[in-house]
Amino acid sequence: MKKVIIITIAFLLGFNQFMKADEGMWLPLLINNNIVEMQEMGLKLSAEDIYSVNQSSLKDAIVIFGRGCTGEMVSPEGLLLTNHHCGYGSIQKVSTPAENHLQNGFWATSKKEEIPIEGLTVKFLIKMEDASAQVLDGVTSEMTEQERDKKIAKNSKDLIETATKETHYSAIVESFFGGNEYYLFVYETFTDVRLAGTPPESIGKFGADTDNWMWPRHTGDFSMFRVYSDADGKPAKYSKNNIPLKPKHFLPISIEGIEKGDFAMIMGYPGSTQRYLSSYGVDLAINQTNMTIVDIRAEKLRIMKEGMDADEAVRLQYASKYARTANYWKYFIGQTKGLKRLKVKDKKLAEEAEFSNWINQNPEAKEKYGEAIPLISSAFEKIEETNLTKWYFREAIMYGPEVLSYANSFKKLSKLLGDKEASQDEINKEIEKLKSGVADHFKDYNKAIDENLLAAMIDMYNENVPLDQQPVYLLEIDNKYKGNFQAYAVDVFEKTMFADKDKVVAFLNDPNAKKLDKDPALVAMIAFTEKYKEVMKTTKDANEELEKGHRLYIAGLREMNKDKNYYPDANFTMRLTYGTVLDYYPADAVHYDYFTTIEGIMEKEDPNNWEFIVPEKLKELYQAKDYGPYGMNGTLPIGFLTTHDITGGNSGSPVMNGNGELIGLAFDGNWEAMSGDIAFEPELQRTINVDIRYVMFIIDKFAGATNLIDEMTIVKKNPSKILGGPTYGTDIEPSHKH
Repeated sequence: MKKVIIITIAFLLGFNQFMKADEGMWLPLLINNNIVEMQEMGLKLSAEDIYSVNQSSLKDAIVIFGRGCTGEMVSPEGLLLTNHHCGYGSIQKVSTPAENHLQNGFWATSKKEEIPIEGLTVKFLIKMEDASAQVLDGVTSEMTEQERDKKIAKNSKDLIETATKETHYSAIVESFFGGNEYYLFVYETFTDVRLAGTPPESIGKFGADTDNWMWPRHTGDFSMFRVYSDADGKPAKYSKNNIPLKPKHFLPISIEGIEKGDFAMIMGYPGSTQRYLSSYGVDLAINQTNMTIVDIRAEKLRIMKEGMDADEAVRLQYASKYARTANYWKYFIGQTKGLKRLKVKDKKLAEEAEFSNWINQNPEAKEKYGEAIPLISSAFEKIEETNLTKWYFREAIMYGPEVLSYANSFKKLSKLLGDKEASQDEINKEIEKLKSGVADHFKDYNKAIDENLLAAMIDMYNENVPLDQQPVYLLEIDNKYKGNFQAYAVDVFEKTMFADKDKVVAFLNDPNAKKLDKDPALVAMIAFTEKYKEVMKTTKDANEELEKGHRLYIAGLREMNKDKNYYPDANFTMRLTYGTVLDYYPADAVHYDYFTTIEGIMEKEDPNNWEFIVPEKLKELYQAKDYGPYGMNGTLPIGFLTTHDITGGNSGSPVMNGNGELIGLAFDGNWEAMSGDIAFEPELQRTINVDIRYVMFIIDKFAGATNLIDEMTIVKKNPSKILGGPTYGTDIEPSHKH
C-alpha cells in the first residue's frame, strides 16, 4: 500500500510539472528576475546570454519585421526567417499572374536571384533602458492629465535626441504599467531587404481561414528574406553593391526534436494586450465593440470574396487585403466567446472588489488610489455613448472603401493648393510624393469591389450609428437617393478621379484646387472625418479620466501585491515568454496532443477547396517517406504546442530550446483562449508553432534550396555532426535526447 501511495504522489508531481503554463511577457532587460525559475525548467543560458549590450546575445538575432511582425536571423549572411503570413504582403507585392510567387512559391538559387522588396524594413534593437526617472522628472500628482502628458512628451523628446545624437539610430520612449514607468528603446533600421524563399501558399497558408486560430494545425507558415547592408555593415538603400548583413548573433537550428514537458522560450514583439482592463472595459468589449467590428468585417469579406471568386487576377490583387481583414474578424468572434465562457468579467469584478477592500482598510492607500475605480467607471459610461461612432468610422470609413482613404491622402495637397502662403516648392514636393504612390495603389485595386464596399459601408453607417452622431452629408445623401446607397456609390464612382489611375495621374500633372475640392470621394471623406472629430471631442474628458484611473489602479495593484513579479502589457517592444511543450484538454472528453504530423495534411486534403490543396511534390515525398534527417519515427512533424504567452506581433517569433537553438516559429494562438489578450488562461492558452523540422524539410527536400540550408548552422540528432559555420558568440551544445 505504501508503495502505491509513493508512486501516485510521484505521478502527480510529474504531472504538475507538465501543467505549468507561464503567463508573462517579460522585458529581456529585466529577465534576471526570472532566470532562476527558467534555469530550473531547463534553460542552459544566463541572463547575459539573453540580453546584453556588451556582448553578442539572443536579442541581437531578433528583429521587427516590417510593420507588425517578428523575425530572426538564422545565418552569418543575413538570412532571416519569419512567418509566411508576415511575408504575405511582400510576396504578393512582387507577384504577377505570370510569376505568381504566392501560388507557386519562390526559391532564389543564388543571392543574385533574390527579389528586393521596396518599403520593407527590418529593425534591430540596440538597447533598452529604464528611463522612468528622466521621463517623469517634474511630473506631479497635482498636474492635470494634459499637463502631465505635455511634460512627459517634452522629457521623452529630449531623451531621444540625446540617445540618437550623431548616430544613424532611431529611438522611442514607451509607456509601461499605464504610465507608471517608461523605457527607452534604440533601434537600427535596415531598408534593403530581399525575398530569398517562400513555399507556395498551399503550404504556407494551408488551411487558410478555416484553420486560422485552430488546432490541430498543419500549416508551413514560414518565409525567408535576406537583410543587406553597405560595405561597412551599416543600413543603406537598395544597391547592387550592398552586401549580406553580418548580424551580431544568429540562431542555430536544432532538428533534434521535442518532447512533452520540454522547456521552450519565445522572444519577439507582441503588439498589444489589455491584461489590466477593468470589468467595465470587458463589458463594453462583449456587448458592443467586438461584434461591431465582426459585423463590419464580415460584410467587407463577403464583398471582396465575391469579386475574388469571379476572377483569378482579382484574387491575387486582394489576397493580402482579404487575409488581413479576415484574421481579426475571426479573432474577435473567438475573443467574445472566450470572454463569456471563461466569465472574465466576473473575475475582473472579483479583483476590483479585492482592491476596494484593500484600500478601504488602508487610509494611506485610499488617499493615493481611492479614485481609481470611480474614474474608470465614470469614463466608460461616457465612452459607451460614442463607441459605435468610433468603430464605424475606423472600420467602415477609414479602412473601408479605398476610394475614401485614397482621397484622404490628398487632403494635404488640397490645403496647400488653397493656401496663398504655400510655396510652389512645397506643392511640388507633395505632388511628387503622391505620384510615387500611384502605381502601388492601383496595382492591387479593383473598382467594382470598391464601389460595392462604398455602398455597403455607407449603408451600415447610416443604419447603426446614432443619428445625432452622423454627418449632415450622410443625412442629405440618404434623402437624395432615398436610402439607395448603391445608386449613391455608382454616382460617386462615375464622378471621382480616385478610382481611376489615369485620372489621378492627369490631375497630378495639372493640379487644380477647385476640381480637387469638389471631388465627391474627398467631399465625403472630409464630411465623415470632421463629424467624427466633433463627436470624439465629447469624450476628451472621459479619456483623461480613464487614463488617470487606469494608471492609479495598476499602481495600486502592484503595491497591494508587493511580492508579485508583475509584467507590463504588450506594446510592440521586445519581450520574452517561457514555458513548456504541452498538450491540452479544450472541452469535456476532448484531448489535443501537442504535435501534428504530415499524415494530418493528407487527411485534410481536398482538391476542390483551395485552402486544402496538397502539392504533388509533397505527396510524392510523403508516399516515399522521404523525410531526410527531419523525420521522426517514420513520419514528419509539422506543428507543436507550447504554453507561451503571446499575441499579435509575435508572429514569426523564434521558439527556442534551453540552449537558445531554434526549434520552431510561433504563428498563432488557439481558438479556446482567444480571450487571452485580456485574461491569460493557463489551462487553455497555447501557442501554435510550426516545427523547424518541417521548415527545413520544405527548404531542403521539397524545394531543393540547399544553398540556403548550407549557410545555416544545423544541430543534428547526432551531436558530433554539425552542419554550417560557427555562430557569433554562441557555443553549440547539442543535447543528447534520442
